[in-house]
Amino acid sequence: MKKRYQRVEFFMTHPHEVQKKCLMELVDAAKNTEFGKKHSFKKIYSYEDFRNNISLHSYEDIFPYINKTLQGEHNVLWPGEIKWFARSSGTTNDKSKFIPVSSEALFDCHYRSGKDMLAIYCNEFKKAKIFEGKCLFMGGSHEINMLNEKSYVGDLSAIIIDNLPFWINWRRSPDKKTALLGNWEEKLEKMADIAIKENITTLSGVPSWTLVLLKRVLEKTGKANIEEVWPNIEMFMHGGVKFDPYIGQFNKLFPSGKMKYIETFNASEGYFGVQLENKVRDLLLLTDHGIFYEFIPLNEIDKEQPKVIPLNEVEVNKAYAMVISTNAGLWRYMLGDTIKFTSVNPYRYIILGRTKYCINAFGEELMIDNVEKAIQIVCEKLKVKINDYTAAPIFLNAEGCGAHEWVIEFEENPNDLNYFIESLDNALKTLNSDYEAKRYKNMVLHKPEVIAVPRGTFYKWFKSKDKLGGQNKIPRLSNDRVFVEEIKKMMGQ
Repeated sequence: MKKRYQRVEFFMTHPHEVQKKCLMELVDAAKNTEFGKKHSFKKIYSYEDFRNNISLHSYEDIFPYINKTLQGEHNVLWPGEIKWFARSSGTTNDKSKFIPVSSEALFDCHYRSGKDMLAIYCNEFKKAKIFEGKCLFMGGSHEINMLNEKSYVGDLSAIIIDNLPFWINWRRSPDKKTALLGNWEEKLEKMADIAIKENITTLSGVPSWTLVLLKRVLEKTGKANIEEVWPNIEMFMHGGVKFDPYIGQFNKLFPSGKMKYIETFNASEGYFGVQLENKVRDLLLLTDHGIFYEFIPLNEIDKEQPKVIPLNEVEVNKAYAMVISTNAGLWRYMLGDTIKFTSVNPYRYIILGRTKYCINAFGEELMIDNVEKAIQIVCEKLKVKINDYTAAPIFLNAEGCGAHEWVIEFEENPNDLNYFIESLDNALKTLNSDYEAKRYKNMVLHKPEVIAVPRGTFYKWFKSKDKLGGQNKIPRLSNDRVFVEEIKKMMGQ
């Protein structure tokens, strides 16, 4: 850990040199791939050449190349064969994305970043005892990709678990077979049974699913809190969703106050950040992990040719959309996440959210495109019309799991509101694999709750905000409850 922390200090103090080297190494590695040949990688000698030769890409733009790798073609986006694909939330074209994960991305990005996170933690807490016990890891599952029997598709966490070296698996719980079970209900039961008998010192996972597991552990043991089950536990590595709604519940589970909560920014496309200090929520940008970063100022994001800048041109307290080029062959890829830098020495930032409205309070990544298609399906099916709507999360509480609350203004109310809710829920499950997973047996999400408001309600809301006019619109989806609560208050609810 001490040796690795020296490298962390180096890329913190020399980020521009590290990023320049990273870019040229990526270009050189991929110069003989199909993508590299098409975009003249052999003629790229600077960032300006790189920016001029390659346009910005969305997932839909780059999918034709990804599809070739899915079917087993080599040297398409990245040299060699891609054996792993991380399944992420859906797009306009499909229920799920399939993000290529090369061996370089796995070892030089995800695993290296994990080691750096531990090095940073051990540097801050010199008396840490996390290695005296095991890490309880909430992972996903994977399945054989039917387009090519030699490649695998699954959650990124499952890919990481399946490829971990033996010495890490020795310090992890549960065993690999249990961790990769596809049936979540069966997995949770087995994980709880196994972990109860272990000396767990750290937790790792998405807060919503981790809470489900911890509550099951308490049910099985009859203990008042998790510290009575695992007295040596000291750290929770979390990411994927905003942690604020969950902190109260975790504090009840760990009442002594010794628990350290370490946030990470780890996505299917790469590992981008880790909390540098326990009491400071900002994330350190990881610049030495096979990812070259660019940024689009948020006021440019909707332009046909937005301004794109490298790391050395960003400013603090300004919002940017992230653009990445990776050692798995994602080139000038618009990630869809927005951040705001709080410091440039070192580069630290906070996550603002997605470039498009979505709900991601529980890891469901429900996007506006999913919602609009689901609404269209249900309205056609039930012969109803909707004038306006907005939705927000109902956050987890001690009594149960969360849900989505919808405020909908129907032109004419459906004959059976419960049937409408059931149809909407089913349509969303069909369109978004992450939402479907969180809805599985009501473990994280209950079915949606819908408030049908009278016609003219949204007009009154716009009028109260002095926002009447065709260019003004209420966000369809929000990660907070501001808009929903304002409308409910206006309706006297």
